[in-house]
Amino acid sequence: MNNRIRTNRVKDRSESAAASLVGERFEVEVGPVAHGGHCVARHDGRVLFVRHALPGERVVAEVTEGDEESRFLRADAVEVLTPSADRVEAPCPYAGPGRCGGCDFQHVAPGAQRRLKVAVITEQLSRLAGLTPEEAGWDGTVVPAPGDKVAKGEVPAWRTRVTYAVDAGGRAGLRRHRSHEVEPVDRCMIAAPEITELGVESRDWPATATVEAIAATGSSDRQVVITPAPGGRLPLVELDRPVSVLRVDEQGGVHQVHGRGFVRERAVQRTWRVGAGGFWQVHPQAADILARAVLDGLRPRRGETALDLYCGVGLFAGALAERVGERGAVVGIESVKRAVEDARHNLADFDRVRVEHGTVERVLPRTRITEADLIVLDPPRVGAGKSTVHQLAALTPRAIAYVACDPAALARDLSYFATEGYRPVSLRAFDLFPMTHHVECVAILERVAEEG
Repeated sequence: MNNRIRTNRVKDRSESAAASLVGERFEVEVGPVAHGGHCVARHDGRVLFVRHALPGERVVAEVTEGDEESRFLRADAVEVLTPSADRVEAPCPYAGPGRCGGCDFQHVAPGAQRRLKVAVITEQLSRLAGLTPEEAGWDGTVVPAPGDKVAKGEVPAWRTRVTYAVDAGGRAGLRRHRSHEVEPVDRCMIAAPEITELGVESRDWPATATVEAIAATGSSDRQVVITPAPGGRLPLVELDRPVSVLRVDEQGGVHQVHGRGFVRERAVQRTWRVGAGGFWQVHPQAADILARAVLDGLRPRRGETALDLYCGVGLFAGALAERVGERGAVVGIESVKRAVEDARHNLADFDRVRVEHGTVERVLPRTRITEADLIVLDPPRVGAGKSTVHQLAALTPRAIAYVACDPAALARDLSYFATEGYRPVSLRAFDLFPMTHHVECVAILERVAEEG
């Protein structure tokens, strides 16, 4: 059977060999899930990365990116011929091919979403680190946050920070997948109730590029950070709840307009000041869940020295400082200046904690630290990298906690740590981004005993 369904373009013999395939439709068997929120299929020897599909399905896939010379194509499943038992009707009216790109798995039953994430972590560990789940100390599960285990057709409302894009008509929405186009929405289903209550989606936002809405966990603080369109002026902000307002200028600077310039978050029994540009976990339970996993894995002892790298506003540094006590010491390193200011404020009651400003690879040598008992690193999505891993291993820590929001970066860095003599002794995975392909992992590494 010829499994080319139809073509949406007229072929011209004079076209170059790299003619676009966008709009072409192919009937394909869907293979395994891949990292990035899509599944793998094949047509005429070429790989297709297909969104809105599930392993084992037969679908009609419409090409969204790629040409005749592309090594692979991106596509959407626009018709499902043989559905998976794990498929559900997307609860969100804005989900689906060509629509909002915020969620990858609205069409997947909640338990099956976690199984897909298990498959991705397993594949990345094997391909990039050469590890089985058992060798990584992982039980092969992705654990939901308490309260997030919902039935088919339900969506947990978890996202406490949402950046809305604004279209030319001033309507707030979310960007389509791999696009600058805006999908206007009346309500984002994964937004936390405290975000929805602000009423951002129901307001007009003239001459505005983006509106970031923030609802703090553990306090009543609400904030919007507005980026005007080029040449635009700040609109009048009237929302349904009291809110602080900040503005981003054309150089990226953030200016306080009304209310506080920060929000107060609550985690590990402490209050944390988080200003614009300072990183904080998006899921309301994530900070506590991850800090507990780090402490459980490292088992800090009184008097130990610890490093908190990519420390943000100091979450892990504060949790460690409580455990190592007055005779211990903690050093944090963070590259965002405002986050460093917040971290120093948040940790001011600890005499033996200091926070340095700059990148880890540049600042760490300047600290003249030659050894450390414990290291926590929570690097950006690209990971720490080979050079940084080498620097960390040279400090001969007793244990390392690696917090990762990207399983591919984690697996790559685990391979670098292996060459330095460190291996994972435990790994835990948490579903802190329901309805998306993202997953959070905490790996605990220790030095491998030398033979002989």
